[in-house]
Amino acid sequence: MSNSADFPGTGSSPARRRRLRPVRVLTAGVFALAGLIFFTSFDTAKGTNIRTDTSLLKLSDLIEERSRKNGELDESNAALRDEIEGLAERDDGRTKAEDDELAALEKNAGTQKLTGEAVTVTLDDAPPNATAKLPGYPEPQPDYLVIHQQDLQAVVNALWQGGAQGIKVMDQRLISTSAVRCVGNTLILQGRVYSPPYKITAVGDPEKLQKALAASPAIQNYMVYVNVYGLGWKVEEDGTVTLPGYSGTVDLHYAEPVE
Repeated sequence: MSNSADFPGTGSSPARRRRLRPVRVLTAGVFALAGLIFFTSFDTAKGTNIRTDTSLLKLSDLIEERSRKNGELDESNAALRDEIEGLAERDDGRTKAEDDELAALEKNAGTQKLTGEAVTVTLDDAPPNATAKLPGYPEPQPDYLVIHQQDLQAVVNALWQGGAQGIKVMDQRLISTSAVRCVGNTLILQGRVYSPPYKITAVGDPEKLQKALAASPAIQNYMVYVNVYGLGWKVEEDGTVTLPGYSGTVDLHYAEPVE
């Protein structure tokens, strides 16, 4: 008698039936997972159309909105600071020597306006269709054609080395806690976002500032890309200018260990 007689209607052996069971389990698992995904999607959407819901802003929109709000807060903070200083000057009880010391500290901190002869450096991306202008150089990669964080830092560092009394990047005054950071080809400075061209203005002796720029090895390397691929570079003497005082928060922010 054959084995199929023991299992009527199947024509299969016990071994064959055991091999089918994992497939059935897998099929049930797929349907269960599909149900879970559907429920999760519904719970997330809460009845809205995820694809067209205007409340789901693009990340770039969020960055621009936060940058705008930070700018407004800086202006408000500067106005309040001026008001507080005005009230303090009415009757502060300080001696002239103490006032002079406070003024010197404020000047060094960058919270007060600064007037003097200045130099402005402008950096810009190369044209998107740029090619190598000199023989012996490879055709440009995308990274060759944009301003990087180290390029901006090189200019700022060189200007400090040249004796700058104060520096402004775009429309913001730098202080000791300022950090120049780039994400992609955008600059993020003290909570605000900027696109090229980037302008850096320094108050100081124009001759010394320009000599410091020319002597910087990092800027000399940058100038290779200026001459070969067309990155933007301009140095101008501005005459007498007034840098704004720093108007943002002076609170220190630092990392904390995660336990």
